Amino acid sequence: MVTSNSPAKLTLVTTRLNHILLVQMPLRLTVIEAVAFRELFQTFVTDSNTTKIILDFGKTTIIDSSGVGSMISNLKLAQTKKIELVLWSVNQQVKLAFGLVGLDKILNIETNTEATITTLNRKLEKRPPLTHPSVRSPVKRAIDILGAILGLFVTALLFVPIVIAIKLDSPGPILFSQIRCGWMGQRFRIWKFRSMVTNAEALKSTIANQASGAFFKNDEDPRITRVGRFLRKTSLDEFPQFWNILIGDMSLIGTRPPTPDELEQYEIQNWQRLDVRPGLSGEWQVNGRSKIRNFEEVIQLDLRYQDNWSLAYDLKLILKTIIVVFNKDSGAV
Repeated sequence: MVTSNSPAKLTLVTTRLNHILLVQMPLRLTVIEAVAFRELFQTFVTDSNTTKIILDFGKTTIIDSSGVGSMISNLKLAQTKKIELVLWSVNQQVKLAFGLVGLDKILNIETNTEATITTLNRKLEKRPPLTHPSVRSPVKRAIDILGAILGLFVTALLFVPIVIAIKLDSPGPILFSQIRCGWMGQRFRIWKFRSMVTNAEALKSTIANQASGAFFKNDEDPRITRVGRFLRKTSLDEFPQFWNILIGDMSLIGTRPPTPDELEQYEIQNWQRLDVRPGLSGEWQVNGRSKIRNFEEVIQLDLRYQDNWSLAYDLKLILKTIIVVFNKDSGAV
């Protein structure tokens, strides 16, 4: 039995038996531990004698989006090295986190080693992954539902003129849908009024990206239609997302939901932005989204929101969003 240490001072107890390495996972697998675990795992797979790695989650009770991100990254690394990765003693909280992104179906979780966490009633405890208090706030959810109902009412009033404008300007469907990654990386289908040509996704690779990092930006994107530019300028293209808010995929205020290909580019620490539900608006939108070109700036704004979050702070950002929408110099380009 040996103890492994990473530069972030994460200590993991490991036991080797022939070609099998057993790793005792930590009590928490949040951003600090996840980054260090990723570095340690890289050392585990460099041993040519290792053909199987067992991760024992028996003591792990808290995992966040960064922990999930590290597991995705390490699974891919193990597969490239042709090393079998097995998980033992995965409790319900960790399994629920894996289930949000479909990892429970991809990871080799040995069911006969499951740990049971008993409550005072001697029942198996099933609680959602503990990430950020905003996700567990019933008042925030109530505000989201009320805001979504009001937003859908306004959308219904504007629907006919928007439909006519889109149809007269460009052939194709009225609505555009796309798979995005939400809380803990969970995938969902986002809805917008179409603001681009119908083959926009196919043309994306031909457009220069003016942003750096894991998101796309081009001020003169030729795929945007004339009506689409107006819809984006006024943020009207986002109004169908009130449906996403109503059904719980999104919140009125949160972080920008990335696409799966953007998520593929994330470093482990970038996954922190997925600890909250994605928002129709947020720090990024009210602080000059059309001017931000660096992904790290987006990350800093998202983390600032998480640090400052309160119901009052959400209401403040909702008010700022309304002001930005009615400001002629705001909006997406």
